[in-house]
Amino acid sequence: MKIAIDAGHGWNTPGKRSPDGMREYEFNRETALFLRNELAADILFVHHDSRDVPLSERVKKANEADADLFVSIHANAFGEGWTSAHGIETYVYTSRPPKAMKIAQSVQKELISATGRRDRGVKTADFYVLRKTKMPAILIEAGFMTNREEAALLQSVNYRKTCARAIAAGIHRIF
Repeated sequence: MKIAIDAGHGWNTPGKRSPDGMREYEFNRETALFLRNELAADILFVHHDSRDVPLSERVKKANEADADLFVSIHANAFGEGWTSAHGIETYVYTSRPPKAMKIAQSVQKELISATGRRDRGVKTADFYVLRKTKMPAILIEAGFMTNREEAALLQSVNYRKTCARAIAAGIHRIF
């Protein structure tokens, strides 16, 4: 099995920071690295540490590699400054592909169980990486960078490892 892992955004993506300065990519990248170690699969990273890879390039790389699953890792944000928005949500494309839905539900369940965070559910969106991939694709928002409590968690190595283990457990339950 081949899994494309996408650490969403890049080091210098504008606006992707917590109010206290954590870059979203810090969480996304390290969680992706931990996830790679948790999965018994052929792993393909579609992001790159030295540049912000365009979405079309990420999707093309996964499609050309004939990946069996696309997993995009993110941290959420809402509003300006610190807000009360909190919780974890997992996205699939708006057509609700059955295989992607099954994987998303499994991953979401494992994330909520492992972290104890608010369950914001499995949702649909017309995100490019969900729309253009040829394989089942999910996009995870593992907490809000704009919530003080969750921002502290997102900066924690233990939380990143917990998220990676939960995502892997959710995938393993399906495959």
